[in-house]
Amino acid sequence: MKPYLLLTSLLCASLLNAADLRIGIIGCDTSHVTAFTESINNPEAKFYVPGGKVVGAFKGGSKDIESSWSRVEGYAKTLQEKYGVKMYDTIEDLCQNVDAVLLESVDGRPHLDQVRPVLKAKKIVYIDKPMAASLRDVLEIFRLAKQAGVPVFSSSGLRFGKNTQAVRNGSLGRVHYAETYGPCSIEPTHPDLFWYGIHGVESLFTALGTGCETVQRGKTAEGAIEVVGTWTGNRKGIYREEKNFRGLAKGEKGEAPVGGFDGYGPLVAEIMKFFKTGIPPVSPEETIEIFAFMEAADESKAKDGAPVQIADVLRKNLK
Repeated sequence: MKPYLLLTSLLCASLLNAADLRIGIIGCDTSHVTAFTESINNPEAKFYVPGGKVVGAFKGGSKDIESSWSRVEGYAKTLQEKYGVKMYDTIEDLCQNVDAVLLESVDGRPHLDQVRPVLKAKKIVYIDKPMAASLRDVLEIFRLAKQAGVPVFSSSGLRFGKNTQAVRNGSLGRVHYAETYGPCSIEPTHPDLFWYGIHGVESLFTALGTGCETVQRGKTAEGAIEVVGTWTGNRKGIYREEKNFRGLAKGEKGEAPVGGFDGYGPLVAEIMKFFKTGIPPVSPEETIEIFAFMEAADESKAKDGAPVQIADVLRKNLK
């Protein structure tokens, strides 16, 4: 085990014996906060995941994103009235009263600032999509987490779909081609794919893994977003904008569907396992490459569809 993972696992050792972790939420402006809390707090829930309880939250909210400010009070009210969650005025106060944190703010821009006090308090944290609104912030979050010795991971729930995980775990052998589809609504404050396209991109990387070298963005015959990536070893991956989540992977042993959404249950189960062990189910390297892919897609768009090197995008953001 790498020294960093060993340290972070030791940090969580005290949590392993806890019957119920006290979990805090940052950002009450997404449906994920009520969906996740239902799975964690309600033993009668269809996708109940034992081991913890959401006990506190910090409302958050972004005044320049309608889907944030228009929903934050409603979700906060549900957390309080249905689940007995206590609201805190600051993230610092929240962290003093919980063992683990779900950073749920729908807006990726404040994630870096919001995670700073969490890392300072040495609280293990899951960061919902998008991990940040820029690759530079993603890199900084991972740097700070490593420096603090605090486990952190971020992922779309699409990664943990049953069919996608089967391919990830070798059902097709080595995968040489994958295509995924999904909605890609645009939020002007974020790079195009960060807001919703990230779901399909996450599935693409789950099937192919790391090793993407170039990214080229264009359009389908219908005018939808199409992003083509070339991977090491003559592998290829394509993300296309579409109404439904779906996809296909091809490998040494044939082909199989990928990219479906099986609900939040599998993601919540992985989060709870992560909270107990301190071992992230997705490596920082893979998450960083996912964001480099999406940022490269925007750069390719600005260059009229010219191919962009992932290495160049990373190099610029590491300066």
